[in-house]
Amino acid sequence: MSQKEKLQYLKDFHKDTLKPSPGKSPGTRPEDEADGKVPQREKWASKLDFVLSVAGGFVGLGNVWRFPYLCYKNGGGAFLIPYFIFLFGGGLPVFFLEVALGQFTSEGGITCWEKLCPIFTGIGYASIVIVSLLNIYYIVILAWGLYYLLLCFQPQLPWAGCSHSWNTDNCVEDTARKNKSLWAAANSTTNFTSPVTEFWDTAVLRPSQTYNNLILFYLYPDLTRLQDPEVWIDAGTQIFFSYAICLGAMTSLGSYNKYKYNCYRDCLLLGCLNSGTSFVSGFAIFSVLGFMAQEQGVAIADVAESGPGLAFIAYPKAVTMMPLPSFWAVLFFLMLLLLGLDSQFVEVEGQITSLVDLNPSLLRKGYRREIFIAVVCLISYLLGLTMVTNGGMYVFQLFDYYAASGVCLLWVAFFECVAVAWVYGADNFYIAIEDMIGYRPNPWMKWSWMVTTPVLCVGCFVFSLVKYKPLTYNKAYQYPNWSVGVGWSLALVSMVCIPMVVVIKIIQSDGSLIEVQSSVAGHIILLKKGTGNRVNMNVYTDCMCQCNIYMKRVSQ
Repeated sequence: MSQKEKLQYLKDFHKDTLKPSPGKSPGTRPEDEADGKVPQREKWASKLDFVLSVAGGFVGLGNVWRFPYLCYKNGGGAFLIPYFIFLFGGGLPVFFLEVALGQFTSEGGITCWEKLCPIFTGIGYASIVIVSLLNIYYIVILAWGLYYLLLCFQPQLPWAGCSHSWNTDNCVEDTARKNKSLWAAANSTTNFTSPVTEFWDTAVLRPSQTYNNLILFYLYPDLTRLQDPEVWIDAGTQIFFSYAICLGAMTSLGSYNKYKYNCYRDCLLLGCLNSGTSFVSGFAIFSVLGFMAQEQGVAIADVAESGPGLAFIAYPKAVTMMPLPSFWAVLFFLMLLLLGLDSQFVEVEGQITSLVDLNPSLLRKGYRREIFIAVVCLISYLLGLTMVTNGGMYVFQLFDYYAASGVCLLWVAFFECVAVAWVYGADNFYIAIEDMIGYRPNPWMKWSWMVTTPVLCVGCFVFSLVKYKPLTYNKAYQYPNWSVGVGWSLALVSMVCIPMVVVIKIIQSDGSLIEVQSSVAGHIILLKKGTGNRVNMNVYTDCMCQCNIYMKRVSQ
């Protein structure tokens, strides 16, 4: 079947497409409920809805507290080399693949694979497991940020002095602006701790048992660092984290697009926005840390932090040295809270959409979807309470290190590319995209799905395992073996979904190898006519599989 004939199948049936109700946000149509039909999802009211939702989803805490530190740690400007290789060879192609897949199938993160490539439905289940575990501990970071924000509305910031109940005898107040020699002497003391460190460790967690030079160091390339595989691992995992891919969220957001929406153009623009935000935030973060290093007269490594250490120790410590410290602290923690909240909204939306699409006749009616959201969030909240206990930081790090680790995301991304590019067919998917947006995307996308992205994922995955280091807390506490086993269980519970579903699908498939292959490649009726706006795609998929089966039988 020629490409022209394939496109004609799509265009003929597109005329019968059910038009979505205009001017409403994603949800269900009340007129369908009144008629007793299975409620259908709505479409974005405007293009801006999709753009802002995606931007809010992947421009988050990682852009502020992870990328600048990784750039500093891995050779400054030299880190941008592997970063851009993974960006154009893995991050953007997978991001566009997920959005286009959702738009093409009009389904969430699980059912889209059931209808496009049934044997790899496990990809959807793996993504949901990862995002469900992520939602348990990500909100804890926002709770810490909210706690800090509320404490900023005081005459004096509580972490600025040593006169509080949580302070120890080792606490030394920040006197850098008054006496730098005194600060240097205190800083050289073996047991020295600052007030802000004690506030974070003791009052919040309560665990059981020069400026120009710094900016230059942030950007100055140290090309020798490129010989270290860990630099490439950091670049790959940062790309997949910051683009919120392999979580089902981008697929769910794309499923609310209209069929003819130009998602390719907006994906490229959003990718530039995301990476640009990461790069620019490095100047904002390191300018403040550079000021703090200059005031204290300490080395760069003594002030550079990543993750919660930056948000709740280094930056709060820096604002105590500025004029109007409470004002700057409020702005910083408000920014942190807003960045995290919209990412949390998108992650929960991706989780809920994927689960609701598994049984739309039950969960889309009336207020059942809202009740289901409340139940899921309540369960996540109760599980997250374990991370705000006296030893909660140990649990939090266990989830953060294993549950949504780069190893899990790389595993899912690899199989996403294999399923679309090699099982369903990159050319077939390109034809579908051409029918949606009106032209064929740059061949770079297709070759990335077929070759570049799988190779990068496999390489980074292998080096991640080879360079694996046991989890520690504060570089001192070594996690016991049983807790490491729990951590790897959190990682494997998502990864095992893909091969497990493959085996189940093969066992359930009866008949010859050709019939098994047809079910693998998507030989199913996707939607019945009149129940959705992807009728054209259903017939296209069914006809293509029938044609392929016929050609193979003739050749035999």
